[in-house]
Amino acid sequence: MPIDTVHACAPVLDFLQQARAEMFAGRLDTCAMAPDLRDFESTYTQGHGLMLAAHEPALGIVGTIAWRAYDHRFAQLDFAGRRVVEVVRLYVRPACRRRGIADALFAALKEQARAQGIEVLYLHTHPFLPGAEAFWQRHGFEVLCRDADPQWQTIHMQCAL
Repeated sequence: MPIDTVHACAPVLDFLQQARAEMFAGRLDTCAMAPDLRDFESTYTQGHGLMLAAHEPALGIVGTIAWRAYDHRFAQLDFAGRRVVEVVRLYVRPACRRRGIADALFAALKEQARAQGIEVLYLHTHPFLPGAEAFWQRHGFEVLCRDADPQWQTIHMQCAL
């Protein structure tokens, strides 16, 4: 299964919009395009980010993962001047899960991050996303803190490279 760097294209944006709708239905407006997708090129292809996609011949895109520049929007987190990126957009088509696609996507992303001198991978996830916290912990992420917000209950995690 090939994993490639992605530059903006309609099939990737459609895939990511569908993923967003599945994961966050009822929690946010999933019809509106997220800012990072609306500004795909400046977010993921102009040196500050990376988008990877896994493809299968019969199905097209079956999974994605990305990183973008971490914007320090969470005041409770302090990365003390280290080179940090935020891991985002990990999603595998439901019919293709449990086949190692997410593992392969993350391995490719981590390899790229190391090659580019990234020191810390940051991400956040939520308890309503089944298996997400355990997946990231299996891949070396540790929990930094958990937000008490009753709707999102955001779990902030990091992985030092």
